[in-house]
Amino acid sequence: MSTHKHFASRIARRFTKLMGGEAGAGVLLIAVAVGAMAIANSPWQHEYHAIFHHRLAWSPIGRLDTLHACINDGLMAIFFFVVGLEIKREVLDGELSSAARRRLPVVAAAAGMAVPALIYLLAAGDAQPMQRGWAIPAATDIAFAVGTLALLGKRVPPALRLFLLTVAIVDDLGAVAIIALFYTSGIDLAWALGAMAVLALLVAANRGGVDRAWVFVLLGVALWYCVLHSGIHATIAGVLLAFTIPLRLARGDSMLLRLEHALVPWNSYLIVPLFGFANAGVALAGIGPGALFSPVPLGVALGLFVGKQAGIFGAIVMADRSGFASRPAGASWPQLWGMSTLCGIGFTMSLFIGALAFPQSPLLVEEAKLGVLLGSLFSALLGYAILRLAKAPPAQESPR
Repeated sequence: MSTHKHFASRIARRFTKLMGGEAGAGVLLIAVAVGAMAIANSPWQHEYHAIFHHRLAWSPIGRLDTLHACINDGLMAIFFFVVGLEIKREVLDGELSSAARRRLPVVAAAAGMAVPALIYLLAAGDAQPMQRGWAIPAATDIAFAVGTLALLGKRVPPALRLFLLTVAIVDDLGAVAIIALFYTSGIDLAWALGAMAVLALLVAANRGGVDRAWVFVLLGVALWYCVLHSGIHATIAGVLLAFTIPLRLARGDSMLLRLEHALVPWNSYLIVPLFGFANAGVALAGIGPGALFSPVPLGVALGLFVGKQAGIFGAIVMADRSGFASRPAGASWPQLWGMSTLCGIGFTMSLFIGALAFPQSPLLVEEAKLGVLLGSLFSALLGYAILRLAKAPPAQESPR
Protein backbone atom coordinates (compact mmCIF):
# COMPACT_ATOMS: atom_id res chain seq x y z
CA MET A 1 0.00 0.00 0.00
CA SER A 2 2.85 2.37 0.90
CA THR A 3 4.45 1.71 -2.50
CA HIS A 4 1.19 2.64 -4.24
CA LYS A 5 0.89 5.79 -2.12
CA HIS A 6 4.48 6.75 -2.90
CA PHE A 7 3.89 6.23 -6.64
CA ALA A 8 0.63 8.22 -6.53
CA SER A 9 2.23 11.12 -4.66
CA ARG A 10 5.13 11.17 -7.11
CA ILE A 11 2.71 11.33 -10.04
CA ALA A 12 0.75 14.10 -8.29
CA ARG A 13 3.93 16.13 -7.72
CA ARG A 14 4.96 15.79 -11.34
CA PHE A 15 1.50 16.77 -12.54
CA THR A 16 1.50 19.83 -10.26
CA LYS A 17 4.93 20.84 -11.53
CA LEU A 18 3.89 20.27 -15.15
CA MET A 19 0.73 22.37 -14.85
CA GLY A 20 2.41 25.21 -13.01
CA GLY A 21 3.82 28.36 -14.60
CA GLU A 22 4.77 28.57 -18.25
CA ALA A 23 4.80 24.81 -18.85
CA GLY A 24 1.21 24.53 -17.63
CA ALA A 25 0.00 27.14 -20.12
CA GLY A 26 1.68 25.25 -22.97
CA VAL A 27 0.24 21.89 -21.89
CA LEU A 28 -3.23 23.41 -21.58
CA LEU A 29 -3.04 24.80 -25.13
CA ILE A 30 -2.01 21.39 -26.46
CA ALA A 31 -4.98 19.79 -24.68
CA VAL A 32 -7.33 22.47 -26.01
CA ALA A 33 -6.13 22.04 -29.60
CA VAL A 34 -6.48 18.25 -29.41
CA GLY A 35 -9.91 18.55 -27.80
CA ALA A 36 -11.17 21.00 -30.43
CA MET A 37 -9.95 18.74 -33.25
CA ALA A 38 -11.53 15.68 -31.63
CA ILE A 39 -14.95 17.31 -31.15
CA ALA A 40 -14.90 18.88 -34.63
CA ASN A 41 -14.53 15.37 -36.07
CA SER A 42 -17.00 13.61 -33.78
CA PRO A 43 -20.77 13.12 -33.83
CA TRP A 44 -20.98 16.43 -31.90
CA GLN A 45 -19.39 18.51 -34.64
CA HIS A 46 -22.65 20.28 -35.51
CA GLU A 47 -23.24 21.19 -31.88
CA TYR A 48 -19.64 22.46 -31.63
CA HIS A 49 -20.17 24.70 -34.65
CA ALA A 50 -23.58 25.87 -33.45
CA ILE A 51 -22.30 26.91 -30.01
CA PHE A 52 -19.80 29.34 -31.50
CA HIS A 53 -21.39 30.45 -34.78
CA HIS A 54 -25.18 30.50 -34.36
CA ARG A 55 -26.63 33.92 -33.62
CA LEU A 56 -27.19 34.73 -29.98
CA ALA A 57 -30.78 35.30 -28.89
CA TRP A 58 -29.70 38.66 -27.48
CA SER A 59 -26.52 40.67 -27.31
CA PRO A 60 -25.96 44.14 -25.81
CA ILE A 61 -23.68 44.96 -28.75
CA GLY A 62 -25.04 44.27 -32.20
CA ARG A 63 -21.66 43.44 -33.74
CA LEU A 64 -21.09 40.70 -31.16
CA ASP A 65 -23.99 38.56 -32.26
CA THR A 66 -22.26 35.16 -31.93
CA LEU A 67 -20.13 33.60 -29.21
CA HIS A 68 -17.30 33.38 -31.75
CA ALA A 69 -17.47 37.16 -32.29
CA CYS A 70 -17.60 37.78 -28.53
CA ILE A 71 -14.39 35.78 -28.11
CA ASN A 72 -12.49 37.05 -31.17
CA ASP A 73 -13.53 40.71 -30.97
CA GLY A 74 -14.16 41.01 -27.24
CA LEU A 75 -12.06 38.72 -25.07
CA MET A 76 -9.13 38.81 -27.48
CA ALA A 77 -8.93 42.56 -26.93
CA ILE A 78 -7.82 41.68 -23.38
CA PHE A 79 -5.22 39.28 -24.83
CA PHE A 80 -3.85 42.08 -27.00
CA PHE A 81 -3.97 44.45 -24.01
CA VAL A 82 -1.66 42.10 -22.09
CA VAL A 83 0.59 41.79 -25.15
CA GLY A 84 0.75 45.57 -25.31
CA LEU A 85 1.64 45.80 -21.61
CA GLU A 86 4.48 43.31 -22.13
CA ILE A 87 5.78 45.23 -25.14
CA LYS A 88 5.71 48.57 -23.31
CA ARG A 89 7.45 47.13 -20.24
CA GLU A 90 10.18 45.54 -22.34
CA VAL A 91 10.74 48.71 -24.39
CA LEU A 92 10.88 51.05 -21.39
CA ASP A 93 12.47 48.89 -18.71
CA GLY A 94 13.42 45.49 -20.16
CA GLU A 95 15.30 43.65 -22.86
CA LEU A 96 14.27 46.17 -25.54
CA SER A 97 15.17 49.25 -23.53
CA SER A 98 18.48 49.97 -25.29
CA ALA A 99 19.72 49.85 -28.88
CA ALA A 100 22.31 47.18 -28.03
CA ARG A 101 19.67 44.92 -26.49
CA ARG A 102 17.14 45.50 -29.28
CA ARG A 103 19.51 44.82 -32.14
CA LEU A 104 19.54 41.02 -32.36
CA PRO A 105 15.92 40.29 -31.28
CA VAL A 106 14.52 42.87 -33.73
CA VAL A 107 16.60 41.57 -36.65
CA ALA A 108 15.77 37.94 -35.80
CA ALA A 109 12.04 38.67 -35.41
CA ALA A 110 11.94 40.65 -38.68
CA ALA A 111 13.62 37.83 -40.59
CA GLY A 112 11.36 35.35 -38.81
CA MET A 113 8.33 37.18 -40.20
CA ALA A 114 9.62 37.96 -43.69
CA VAL A 115 10.86 34.48 -44.67
CA PRO A 116 7.62 32.63 -43.72
CA ALA A 117 5.58 35.27 -45.57
CA LEU A 118 7.75 34.82 -48.67
CA ILE A 119 7.43 31.03 -48.51
CA TYR A 120 3.65 31.34 -48.22
CA LEU A 121 3.45 33.69 -51.22
CA LEU A 122 5.55 31.28 -53.28
CA ALA A 123 3.14 28.46 -52.39
CA ALA A 124 0.05 30.61 -53.02
CA GLY A 125 1.20 31.72 -56.46
CA ASP A 126 -0.91 34.23 -58.34
CA ALA A 127 -4.24 33.33 -56.74
CA GLN A 128 -5.43 36.69 -55.37
CA PRO A 129 -7.78 35.41 -52.62
CA MET A 130 -5.10 33.08 -51.27
CA GLN A 131 -2.40 35.76 -51.24
CA ARG A 132 -4.24 37.55 -48.42
CA GLY A 133 -3.00 34.85 -46.06
CA TRP A 134 0.66 35.84 -46.35
CA ALA A 135 0.85 37.00 -42.71
CA ILE A 136 -0.61 33.81 -41.18
CA PRO A 137 2.75 32.00 -40.75
CA ALA A 138 4.55 35.19 -39.68
CA ALA A 139 3.43 35.03 -36.02
CA THR A 140 4.79 33.14 -32.99
CA ASP A 141 2.65 31.97 -30.08
CA ILE A 142 4.43 33.16 -26.91
CA ALA A 143 2.55 30.90 -24.46
CA PHE A 144 2.93 27.78 -26.59
CA ALA A 145 6.62 28.33 -27.48
CA VAL A 146 7.77 29.39 -24.00
CA GLY A 147 5.63 26.64 -22.43
CA THR A 148 7.31 24.00 -24.60
CA LEU A 149 10.68 25.46 -23.64
CA ALA A 150 9.73 25.28 -19.96
CA LEU A 151 9.10 21.53 -20.26
CA LEU A 152 12.85 21.09 -20.80
CA GLY A 153 13.70 22.62 -17.43
CA LYS A 154 17.39 23.19 -16.73
CA ARG A 155 18.45 21.77 -20.10
CA VAL A 156 17.83 25.25 -21.51
CA PRO A 157 20.01 28.18 -20.37
CA PRO A 158 18.09 31.18 -18.97
CA ALA A 159 19.54 33.44 -21.70
CA LEU A 160 17.91 31.29 -24.37
CA ARG A 161 14.47 31.51 -22.76
CA LEU A 162 14.83 35.28 -22.39
CA PHE A 163 15.89 35.63 -26.03
CA LEU A 164 12.93 33.55 -27.27
CA LEU A 165 10.56 35.64 -25.16
CA THR A 166 12.04 38.87 -26.52
CA VAL A 167 11.86 37.71 -30.14
CA ALA A 168 8.24 36.61 -29.62
CA ILE A 169 7.32 40.00 -28.13
CA VAL A 170 8.85 41.86 -31.10
CA ASP A 171 7.06 39.35 -33.33
CA ASP A 172 3.75 40.18 -31.63
CA LEU A 173 4.34 43.89 -32.18
CA GLY A 174 4.88 43.17 -35.87
CA ALA A 175 1.70 41.07 -35.99
CA VAL A 176 -0.31 43.88 -34.38
CA ALA A 177 1.04 46.33 -36.99
CA ILE A 178 0.15 43.91 -39.79
CA ILE A 179 -3.43 43.53 -38.50
CA ALA A 180 -3.83 47.31 -38.27
CA LEU A 181 -2.31 48.07 -41.69
CA PHE A 182 -3.33 45.14 -43.88
CA TYR A 183 -6.49 43.65 -42.39
CA THR A 184 -8.51 46.81 -41.94
CA SER A 185 -11.10 47.87 -44.52
CA GLY A 186 -14.08 50.21 -44.78
CA ILE A 187 -13.14 52.66 -42.02
CA ASP A 188 -16.04 54.64 -40.54
CA LEU A 189 -14.56 58.12 -40.10
CA ALA A 190 -16.92 59.22 -37.32
CA TRP A 191 -16.15 56.21 -35.12
CA ALA A 192 -12.43 56.49 -35.93
CA LEU A 193 -12.44 60.14 -34.81
CA GLY A 194 -14.27 59.10 -31.65
CA ALA A 195 -11.56 56.50 -30.97
CA MET A 196 -8.88 59.16 -31.48
CA ALA A 197 -10.62 61.47 -29.03
CA VAL A 198 -10.80 58.76 -26.35
CA LEU A 199 -7.16 57.86 -27.01
CA ALA A 200 -6.23 61.53 -26.50
CA LEU A 201 -8.02 61.46 -23.12
CA LEU A 202 -6.05 58.34 -22.15
CA VAL A 203 -2.76 60.00 -23.07
CA ALA A 204 -3.79 63.09 -21.09
CA ALA A 205 -4.61 60.91 -18.08
CA ASN A 206 -1.17 59.35 -18.31
CA ARG A 207 0.61 62.70 -18.68
CA GLY A 208 -1.51 64.20 -15.90
CA GLY A 209 -0.34 61.59 -13.40
CA VAL A 210 -3.71 59.89 -12.91
CA ASP A 211 -3.07 56.81 -10.78
CA ARG A 212 -6.59 55.36 -10.65
CA ALA A 213 -6.80 52.18 -12.73
CA TRP A 214 -10.58 52.45 -13.05
CA VAL A 215 -10.19 55.68 -15.07
CA PHE A 216 -8.10 53.86 -17.66
CA VAL A 217 -10.42 50.85 -17.63
CA LEU A 218 -13.54 52.95 -18.32
CA LEU A 219 -11.83 54.96 -21.05
CA GLY A 220 -10.39 51.71 -22.42
CA VAL A 221 -13.87 50.20 -22.78
CA ALA A 222 -14.99 53.35 -24.61
CA LEU A 223 -11.94 53.14 -26.88
CA TRP A 224 -12.67 49.48 -27.66
CA TYR A 225 -16.32 50.28 -28.45
CA CYS A 226 -15.33 53.05 -30.88
CA VAL A 227 -12.67 50.94 -32.58
CA LEU A 228 -15.11 48.01 -32.87
CA HIS A 229 -17.48 50.19 -34.91
CA SER A 230 -14.76 52.01 -36.85
CA GLY A 231 -13.79 49.18 -39.19
CA ILE A 232 -10.37 48.77 -37.56
CA HIS A 233 -10.17 45.43 -35.80
CA ALA A 234 -11.32 45.84 -32.19
CA THR A 235 -8.29 44.08 -30.72
CA ILE A 236 -6.07 47.00 -31.78
CA ALA A 237 -7.81 48.99 -29.03
CA GLY A 238 -6.24 46.64 -26.47
CA VAL A 239 -2.72 47.48 -27.65
CA LEU A 240 -3.42 51.23 -27.84
CA LEU A 241 -4.85 51.19 -24.30
CA ALA A 242 -1.81 49.29 -23.02
CA PHE A 243 0.56 51.89 -24.44
CA THR A 244 -1.16 54.59 -22.33
CA ILE A 245 -0.93 52.71 -19.01
CA PRO A 246 1.67 54.39 -16.75
CA LEU A 247 4.93 52.62 -15.93
CA ARG A 248 6.01 55.09 -13.25
CA LEU A 249 7.90 52.84 -10.87
CA ALA A 250 7.46 53.59 -7.17
CA ARG A 251 9.14 51.16 -4.79
CA GLY A 252 9.37 48.63 -7.59
CA ASP A 253 5.64 48.81 -8.37
CA SER A 254 3.44 50.55 -10.95
CA MET A 255 -0.04 50.42 -12.44
CA LEU A 256 1.29 48.63 -15.52
CA LEU A 257 2.97 45.89 -13.49
CA ARG A 258 -0.09 45.40 -11.31
CA LEU A 259 -2.41 45.07 -14.29
CA GLU A 260 -0.03 42.76 -16.12
CA HIS A 261 0.42 40.46 -13.11
CA ALA A 262 -3.33 40.41 -12.51
CA LEU A 263 -4.28 39.60 -16.11
CA VAL A 264 -1.55 37.17 -17.22
CA PRO A 265 -3.12 34.14 -15.45
CA TRP A 266 -6.56 34.95 -16.92
CA ASN A 267 -4.93 35.35 -20.31
CA SER A 268 -2.98 32.09 -20.13
CA TYR A 269 -5.58 29.86 -18.52
CA LEU A 270 -8.91 31.23 -19.77
CA ILE A 271 -8.85 33.66 -22.70
CA VAL A 272 -6.23 32.01 -24.92
CA PRO A 273 -7.50 28.44 -24.30
CA LEU A 274 -11.09 29.56 -24.96
CA PHE A 275 -9.97 31.23 -28.18
CA GLY A 276 -8.04 28.10 -29.17
CA PHE A 277 -11.02 25.85 -28.47
CA ALA A 278 -13.32 28.09 -30.53
CA ASN A 279 -10.92 28.36 -33.48
CA ALA A 280 -8.77 25.22 -33.67
CA GLY A 281 -11.50 22.72 -34.53
CA VAL A 282 -10.98 21.62 -38.15
CA ALA A 283 -13.41 19.12 -39.67
CA LEU A 284 -11.27 16.62 -41.60
CA ALA A 285 -14.20 14.91 -43.34
CA GLY A 286 -13.61 15.07 -47.07
CA ILE A 287 -10.04 16.30 -46.65
CA GLY A 288 -7.74 13.73 -48.21
CA PRO A 289 -3.92 13.66 -48.22
CA GLY A 290 -3.96 15.68 -51.45
CA ALA A 291 -5.63 18.61 -49.69
CA LEU A 292 -2.52 19.09 -47.58
CA PHE A 293 -0.73 20.18 -50.74
CA SER A 294 -3.26 22.89 -51.52
CA PRO A 295 -1.62 26.35 -51.56
CA VAL A 296 -3.02 27.66 -48.26
CA PRO A 297 -2.31 24.75 -45.87
CA LEU A 298 1.00 23.98 -47.60
CA GLY A 299 2.14 27.61 -47.53
CA VAL A 300 1.14 28.10 -43.89
CA ALA A 301 2.71 24.83 -42.70
CA LEU A 302 5.97 25.37 -44.61
CA GLY A 303 6.08 29.01 -43.58
CA LEU A 304 5.88 28.10 -39.90
CA PHE A 305 8.02 24.97 -39.97
CA VAL A 306 10.69 25.94 -42.50
CA GLY A 307 10.44 29.72 -42.76
CA LYS A 308 10.55 30.53 -39.05
CA GLN A 309 13.64 28.51 -38.24
CA ALA A 310 15.41 29.54 -41.45
CA GLY A 311 14.67 33.23 -40.93
CA ILE A 312 15.45 33.49 -37.22
CA PHE A 313 18.44 31.13 -37.10
CA GLY A 314 19.85 32.56 -40.32
CA ALA A 315 19.57 36.11 -38.93
CA ILE A 316 21.35 35.11 -35.70
CA VAL A 317 24.19 33.43 -37.62
CA MET A 318 24.68 36.38 -39.97
CA ALA A 319 24.49 38.95 -37.16
CA ASP A 320 27.01 37.01 -35.06
CA ARG A 321 29.44 36.32 -37.92
CA SER A 322 29.33 39.89 -39.18
CA GLY A 323 29.84 41.37 -35.72
CA PHE A 324 26.52 43.23 -35.89
CA ALA A 325 25.31 41.54 -32.69
CA SER A 326 26.51 38.66 -30.53
CA ARG A 327 24.42 35.56 -29.98
CA PRO A 328 22.93 35.01 -26.48
CA ALA A 329 25.57 34.14 -23.88
CA GLY A 330 25.71 30.52 -22.76
CA ALA A 331 23.71 29.13 -25.70
CA SER A 332 25.21 26.73 -28.25
CA TRP A 333 24.40 26.83 -31.95
CA PRO A 334 22.24 23.66 -31.76
CA GLN A 335 20.30 25.24 -28.87
CA LEU A 336 19.75 28.39 -30.91
CA TRP A 337 18.52 26.26 -33.80
CA GLY A 338 16.08 24.48 -31.50
CA MET A 339 14.84 27.80 -30.12
CA SER A 340 14.37 29.14 -33.66
CA THR A 341 12.37 26.05 -34.55
CA LEU A 342 10.06 26.54 -31.54
CA CYS A 343 9.25 30.00 -32.90
CA GLY A 344 7.41 28.14 -35.68
CA ILE A 345 4.59 27.44 -33.21
CA GLY A 346 2.00 29.90 -34.51
CA PHE A 347 -1.32 28.84 -32.97
CA THR A 348 -3.08 31.79 -31.28
CA MET A 349 -1.92 34.71 -33.43
CA SER A 350 -1.77 32.64 -36.64
CA LEU A 351 -5.31 31.32 -36.14
CA PHE A 352 -6.45 34.87 -35.44
CA ILE A 353 -4.87 36.29 -38.61
CA GLY A 354 -6.22 33.35 -40.62
CA ALA A 355 -9.79 34.32 -39.68
CA LEU A 356 -9.09 37.94 -40.69
CA ALA A 357 -7.44 37.00 -43.99
CA PHE A 358 -10.40 35.10 -45.46
CA PRO A 359 -13.58 36.59 -43.96
CA GLN A 360 -15.68 35.58 -46.99
CA SER A 361 -14.27 32.08 -47.45
CA PRO A 362 -14.89 29.58 -44.63
CA LEU A 363 -13.12 26.87 -46.64
CA LEU A 364 -9.88 28.85 -46.83
CA VAL A 365 -10.15 29.62 -43.10
CA GLU A 366 -10.38 25.88 -42.39
CA GLU A 367 -7.42 25.19 -44.69
CA ALA A 368 -5.41 27.88 -42.93
CA LYS A 369 -6.25 26.30 -39.55
CA LEU A 370 -5.00 22.95 -40.83
CA GLY A 371 -1.74 24.52 -41.96
CA VAL A 372 -1.31 26.31 -38.62
CA LEU A 373 -1.88 23.12 -36.63
CA LEU A 374 0.47 21.03 -38.76
CA GLY A 375 3.22 23.65 -38.91
CA SER A 376 2.97 24.31 -35.18
CA LEU A 377 2.97 20.59 -34.34
CA PHE A 378 6.07 19.82 -36.42
CA SER A 379 7.85 22.91 -35.06
CA ALA A 380 7.07 21.93 -31.46
CA LEU A 381 8.21 18.32 -31.91
CA LEU A 382 11.42 19.13 -33.78
CA GLY A 383 12.31 22.09 -31.56
CA TYR A 384 11.77 20.03 -28.41
CA ALA A 385 13.86 17.15 -29.78
CA ILE A 386 16.74 19.42 -30.81
CA LEU A 387 16.84 21.18 -27.44
CA ARG A 388 16.62 17.92 -25.52
CA LEU A 389 19.60 16.47 -27.40
CA ALA A 390 21.62 19.68 -27.74
CA LYS A 391 24.60 20.22 -25.45
CA ALA A 392 25.56 23.46 -23.79
CA PRO A 393 28.64 25.20 -25.22
CA PRO A 394 32.03 24.57 -23.57
CA ALA A 395 32.68 26.83 -20.60
CA GLN A 396 35.52 28.55 -22.39
CA GLU A 397 33.43 29.35 -25.45
CA SER A 398 32.03 32.86 -25.45
CA PRO A 399 29.82 34.50 -28.07
CA ARG A 400 31.60 36.81 -30.42
